[in-house]
Amino acid sequence: QVRLVESGGGLVQAGGSLRLSCEASGPTFSRYAMGWFRQAPGKEREFVSGISRSGGTTYYADSVKERFAISRDNAKNTVWLQMNSLKPEDTAVYYCVAKSALSYSNTYVPARSGQYDYWGQGTQVTVNS
Repeated sequence: QVRLVESGGGLVQAGGSLRLSCEASGPTFSRYAMGWFRQAPGKEREFVSGISRSGGTTYYADSVKERFAISRDNAKNTVWLQMNSLKPEDTAVYYCVAKSALSYSNTYVPARSGQYDYWGQGTQVTVNS
């Protein structure tokens, strides 16, 4: 129903920045709450950030708060994750996720992986010390 394609990952030195993009297919992007998860080898999948379907509400994991910023443009079917002050522990595959949220309030932002309906294939972010 919706296909998510991430881009923007790469190699960066500690303290640097990256901007991840997630482009979604289909004409109903505004129905979805969106988010980002990440997973490093040997670690569980971790919630990074989420944004409500209208973009008015955002949430961040404590580990990235004040460093990362999520945003969306429903006219472009795109969600971004701006990552600043990157640390080696941010190294992971980052996944864009979507949850059909039309039946929820405009402030609905899921934070559990099982709550999201669609997942992208991921983009690798590597932060060197």
